[in-house]
Amino acid sequence: MTTEAAVRAVEADPAPGAPQPARTTLTTPTTPTTPTTPTTRSTRSTRSTEENRLRRELAAVYRLVAHFRMTDLIFTHISVRLPGPEQHFLINPYGLLFEEITASNLVKTDLAGNPVEESPHPVNPAGFVIHSAVHAARPDAHCVLHTHTRAGCAVAAQQGGLLPLNQMSMEFHRRLGYHDYEGVALNLDEQRRLVADLGGHPAMILRNHGLLTVGETPGRAFLRMYYLERACQIQTTAQATGAPLVLPAAEVCELTARQLSGEAHGSDLQDDQAYGLAWAALLRLAHRIAPDHTD
Repeated sequence: MTTEAAVRAVEADPAPGAPQPARTTLTTPTTPTTPTTPTTRSTRSTRSTEENRLRRELAAVYRLVAHFRMTDLIFTHISVRLPGPEQHFLINPYGLLFEEITASNLVKTDLAGNPVEESPHPVNPAGFVIHSAVHAARPDAHCVLHTHTRAGCAVAAQQGGLLPLNQMSMEFHRRLGYHDYEGVALNLDEQRRLVADLGGHPAMILRNHGLLTVGETPGRAFLRMYYLERACQIQTTAQATGAPLVLPAAEVCELTARQLSGEAHGSDLQDDQAYGLAWAALLRLAHRIAPDHTD
């Protein structure tokens, strides 16, 4: 096993056909205006230890996405839900490149789109429509990651979607939603169709648009996106050769998906350490390439 097995052992998502997480009613967002809780030096110093930890992890994910060339200038988004009954979450400041994101400049909003701490930065309205919908509908989706990469958009434009051409893509066998393109995500009515198409899946292809993954942690969402992106790269590269493609049998694809997602698979061996080891290595990488992300 190599680190592509990192997403199977620790925090597995529901298997296809399993009961899906309860969905809450989506709150109609409003345009962010006046912060409900102005940020002062005292406010920042009283953030919980868990919020500070999540800020650092989310900032690390932004820098890793930039490092692995999965950005689209200032567009696309990664968000994380904060613990507590308030339903607050963190998202990137609209206007900053991912390589400029730090723990302290992430914007904290509620599900209605209102900032809950003072920030000089707005929130991308399209990002808010997508991310608030997923956070509201999926209590297990603590982190939501969305990209517009070349390979991801290329596969999103293909009628057949993601093909099981490699074990990286087989992780998503029957565990991948598809959402038809409806224009730039600025209409709130799209939220209900978006979350219905995602269902209980850990990832979704937004047709003619891009990729989306969710996770119980920022690391989980990132590793899923890393391998979904790699799967799309492998597919477009294989298709470009013009050679006939080999697709494994459906039962092999299902077995591989179970092995990589932490579900019962009946194999002789299993790897319970890969996810933790891979994420720890990625955090070390983030500290080397972008030590200021924790600021």
